Amino acid sequence: MRGYVAGQSPSVASVYRALAEHHKAQAYPEAVEAAQADFAALRQRSVTAPTSP
Repeated sequence: MRGYVAGQSPSVASVYRALAEHHKAQAYPEAVEAAQADFAALRQRSVTAPTSP
């Protein structure tokens, strides 16, 4: 979980955010797949793009 410090419990807000994120992913699987595909394409482009000197 984001914001988690070892040895401490996560905040209520971070637990709520994680649950909301999980719920959205379950409710809209096609949107998650599309976002993952877009991200993969962007990463592929950045790997193959020439770097400027």
